[in-house]
Amino acid sequence: MGIFAAGVLFGTAGIKILSSKDAKKAYTHGTTAALRAKDFCMKTVAAVQENAEDIYAEAVHINEERARQEAEQMFSDEDGWDEETVSEGKDDLTETGRS
Repeated sequence: MGIFAAGVLFGTAGIKILSSKDAKKAYTHGTTAALRAKDFCMKTVAAVQENAEDIYAEAVHINEERARQEAEQMFSDEDGWDEETVSEGKDDLTETGRS
């Protein structure tokens, strides 16, 4: 019976302590700190998302540029025209024009 009475007394005292003005003030400050931490985390997440979007857009641009260059290279290889052939042709024209 003594243990039960001690439990009831401890529970009642605990409820009084937890519902006191000082406890409520501590809860309020704790909640305020949690909200500030949440805001900071959300700002950080937004910044990371923006950076990821920028990186993705740049990567897409680089891949498109590379594909364009490869297509140009394939086109010039198929026709037999490359920079060396074009420059040789210019030299031939220059020599022919001098004769």
